[in-house]
Order: sequence, then structure tokens, then C-alpha cells
Amino acid sequence: MNKKPLGYAALFVAIALLPFLGVYPIFAMKVMCYALFACAFNLLIGFTGLLSFGHAAFLGAAAYAAGHALKVWGFPPLLGIAFGTLMAALAGLVFGLLAIRRSGIYFSMITLALAQMLFFYFLQAPFTGGEDGLQSVPRGSVLGINLENDTALYYLVLAIFVFGFWLIYRTVHSPFGQVLTSIRENEARATSLGYDAARFKLMAFVLSAGLAGLAGATKTLVLGFATLTDAIWTTSGLVILMTLVGGMGTMVGPIVGALVIIALENKIGDLGQWLAGVTGIQWFTGLGESVSLVTGLIFILCVLAFRRGLVGEAGALVERFRKPGNAR
Repeated sequence: MNKKPLGYAALFVAIALLPFLGVYPIFAMKVMCYALFACAFNLLIGFTGLLSFGHAAFLGAAAYAAGHALKVWGFPPLLGIAFGTLMAALAGLVFGLLAIRRSGIYFSMITLALAQMLFFYFLQAPFTGGEDGLQSVPRGSVLGINLENDTALYYLVLAIFVFGFWLIYRTVHSPFGQVLTSIRENEARATSLGYDAARFKLMAFVLSAGLAGLAGATKTLVLGFATLTDAIWTTSGLVILMTLVGGMGTMVGPIVGALVIIALENKIGDLGQWLAGVTGIQWFTGLGESVSLVTGLIFILCVLAFRRGLVGEAGALVERFRKPGNAR
């Protein structure tokens, strides 16, 4: 019996109980949005072998599209999220048609260039608010439930996150997912077996873009705004970091990576104050202003010591002790 689905179910039950354990709902929802973003990116790099340097474009496109639809057009929340997701998928289709023609670093640089073009469009477009961003996006209500209540919104975001995770899981464990894995391992052999590698990679790219858009649209609903930070190239780097820290090619790894990175961004100032009080070294009080430095050091540490990420290394350690020769 495959125990992994039971483990995932237990994980989601634990997440559902977080509001009752005193966890701040906005923080937990932000982590879930970025975790879904990282899972979408992992579908592309971990299971298809395509490294995109411009995935923030889809997060930002959906964030702005959903925010505009909710605030200006008066769309209900679910329809606004669906609209943002659709816009991200369409952007992914355009990006994919242009980028899939190349491979390796050339593919990565094309996605970066296209993402930067979209970023400068968002900077100048009138509906985005420019550097001020799109502010005061209403949450609305679903089935008569007012989403201004953080707890009600939390469970809607959890449902969206579970749906996105389930879709990725089903994709990876489907015949389509097996073809993607074969393309990642040996594209020439997959082509020799009769598979149209370019078409499969394009489909994976569009699906990944759409799921990244689902995360971006949901994040706009949670935070009530969309800004240029959602579409800037550093956010693309951030999702790469989340995936690598957690464990590329694993299902849970991106979730762990997102939790680690978002927790650092939000709590590193408190950590610095605590370290300064314990050690008496006042330098630690400036950690809150050095988030990039700390995340960079974590990235270097993972590359040097945890190349399979936290979840990947933990899984390898468990397998090592399961071997008969290592049993005690």
C-alpha cells in the first residue's frame, strides 16, 4: 500500500489545525501561496528538467489580473482567481512557444528576457498603479461567507492549495508525468520512442504557469494588493531558492522550502534581537535588514552540504537506515 497519500492527508489536516494553535492566519496563507508557487515551479524543473528564470511573470500577471477583476470589474472571488489563473496560463503559452525552441541556458535566458519585458509593461501600464501597485483589493464573499474574516479566508486558501497540490500529484503520477520524467532523463531517447518532446514540454510549461498564476491570484486576495515585487526577477530567484532548499523533484520539498524562506523573511528580525540578547553581540540586531544575505548563505549551504534539499536528504537518510546492512 502506498503510504504517501496518507502522509499528504495528514499534512493537510495539520495545516488545517494551525489557526487553532495560535498561528497567525495571514502568515500561514502567505506561506501556502508561495508553497503552491514553488510546487508549480518544481513541476517544471524537478519533473521536466526545464529551468525558468522568469516564473515570477506568471505570479505577477495573475496577481494584477485577479486584482483588477476583483476591484474594478467587481468579479466574485473565485471568478477573479480563475481569471488571473487563465491570464497566467495564456502568458505561459506565449512564453513557452517562444522559449521551448531552445534548451539549457538559452531556454532560461529567454524566459528571463520575456519576464523582464512583462515587468516593464506592468511598471508603465495604467491599471497596475505603477510603483504604488494595485491597492485595496476587496475580498468579497463566497456562498454568503464573508472573506474579510481571516479564518474563513484561510480555509478557502487551504482548499485552493490542496487542489493545486493534488493536480500536481496526479500529473506527476500519470502517464503524461512519466513522459515528462523520461524527457528530463533522456530527451533523445524519448523522441526516438515517438514522443513529441517539444509538445510535452510546452504542455508542462503552460500547466506550471497556470498553477503559479493560481498562487499569485490567491495571494492578491489574501493580502489585498498586487505590486511589482510579484513580477520582478528577484521573485523568480526566490522560488528557485525555495525549491532547492526544500528538495527539487520531491512533492513536499517546495512546501518546506517556502516555509523556511518566508519564515526567515518575517521572523529574522526577531531572531536577530534574540541572538543579540543571548550573545551580547549587537551586530545581530541588524539581521532584519540583511534578509538577502541570510538567504544567500542558506543557498550556499544547501549547494555545498544538502544538494538534494532538506526533504531529499532526509529521504535519503531514511532509505539508508532501511537497508538490511544498516539495521540495528
